This record gives sequence, C-alpha cells and structure tokens, in this order.
Amino acid sequence: MQLSIIICSYNRANYIGDALTALYNQTAPLDQFEVYIVDNNSTDNTPNVFQKWRSEHPNGKFEYTTETKQGASFARNTGAKLACTPWLCFIDDDAIASPHYVENVIKHIQDQPFIVGFGGKIIPKYIPSEPKWMSYYVSSLVGNFDYAPIACPFENGKYPLESNMIVAKKVFDQVGGFNEAIPGVVGTLRIGGEGKELFYKIMALDHTIYYDPNIMVHHVVEVSKLTPEYLYRVASGIGRGERSRTKAISSTVYFKKVLEYLLKLVASIMLGIKYALLGTPAKTMPVIQFRIDALKGLLGN
Repeated sequence: MQLSIIICSYNRANYIGDALTALYNQTAPLDQFEVYIVDNNSTDNTPNVFQKWRSEHPNGKFEYTTETKQGASFARNTGAKLACTPWLCFIDDDAIASPHYVENVIKHIQDQPFIVGFGGKIIPKYIPSEPKWMSYYVSSLVGNFDYAPIACPFENGKYPLESNMIVAKKVFDQVGGFNEAIPGVVGTLRIGGEGKELFYKIMALDHTIYYDPNIMVHHVVEVSKLTPEYLYRVASGIGRGERSRTKAISSTVYFKKVLEYLLKLVASIMLGIKYALLGTPAKTMPVIQFRIDALKGLLGN
C-alpha cells in the first residue's frame, strides 16, 4: 500500500457519499490505498451517512475519525498522523475523483521517484449551472484549477490547491505538516492558504513541486458557494492567510505583499473594464470585488 487519502469533512452529508464512492470504484485495486475521513465537528448527519455507506461498501480500508479542534489544518494533520503509507493525498469532502485518479497518482510516484510533492487539476461542478458572472479569475475561489495541459513543474511561486494535493509523508513530517495558525475555516471565519504555506516550506528545502493534469477531481460548487457572502469569506480568507504567513517572516515581506495586492486590485479594475467592453459586464464587479475582499483580509479586516 502506497497512498493514504485524507478527507477533512465538515457538514457535507449530501456529498461525502459520492466522494467516497468515487474512491471505492477506482481502477486501482483497493489494497493499493487507504482512506481516512476526519470529521471536523460536523453538526449534520455526516456520521450516519458514513455508517450507511460503509455497510454498503465493506471492502478496502476506509476509516472514520474525528478532530474537535476546528479548522482544516487540524483535521488534515490528524489524518496524516493516522496514515500508514509513504504518501499522503488530500482531497475535499465534496470532490469527486476521476476513475483513474489513484492509478495516475501512483504512476506519477513511480515515474518520478525524486519528486516529493505534486498536485492536479480541479474542475468545478456547478449545481445547477455556472452563473453568467463567473469568470476564470473568480472561479479560482470555488476551486477551479488548471495549471497546464501537460505534467510540469510549478513555477513563479505557484503550488497545488488543498482539494487535490499529494506529498511524501517523510517531507510532510519534516516541515511540521500544515501550519495550525492558518487553520482554514473556523466557524464563519476563514484564514486560508494553508496549502500554500505547506508547499512553500517544502520549496524552501529546494524541492520542486509538480503538476499533473491527469490527476483530476471534480469539485462540487453548489448555490451556497455562489453568494457574495461566501465569496467574501474565501477571498478575505486568502488575505488573512497571507497576512499570517508574511508577518511571521518579517514586516518587510508583509508590506511587499500589501503592495502586490494593491497592484492586483488595479489590474482587476482594468480587467473588469475589459469584460464590460467585450459585452460581458456581469463579470466586471465580481473580479474587482475579489481583489477588494482579499486586500481587506490582508489588512486585517
């Protein structure tokens, strides 16, 4: 067994069953991977959904545990401690792995044994449909991620997203896992960027992180993720995470990040004007609001 798949779950009773079934029906044999579902204080019937699902899918190693400290970083670290394999894979509780997902992960590991971390493609699955105001840039807030058409190294500070990332356990342990000062979602507050911080620590050890588009998941984007309130939480959470990460380095790094965010805000205004001129004005304000909200989070608002 080479791979441990860790799913941090919080109130996704409607989707966790589909996520697990997609893993159960992989082309890779069930004895090549294990799955840990870490319930992060769900208040819905997630535990009952898992029990029913498990009774109907008895094969393979699918373990259910809990982590009472709220936040994805706590839950993912708990899953990593339970893992019994040399590789850790993190996906979301509403992410549907493609049928060859595990097979392609293992192939990547075997073909490039010198690589210690990589990630793959994330395709939004809009329910019921993609809104007309959605653009490529805003879609990153709901998980859209398509870095390159072929397998290649990440460059220019890019990194895998949390809902589809794989890392060698020995290196994960070496850098201390996810930084719990950047926990992800805690109640209605989001302090995001935990995956970025993890991979930046790995990159600091002179490791190259890779992207492979064949390692693919579909990520559910329901109506509740398409509201201004939700998008604000995500965008501002990105800013809060960068505030925590950069301030821990130095005030100079933090102020450089503020300048970078201001420049990105200006660029988003120009992009919004372009959308309006191209006849898609509905895309104008969301792309600008994204950068306003991210800057608010970075400034501590």
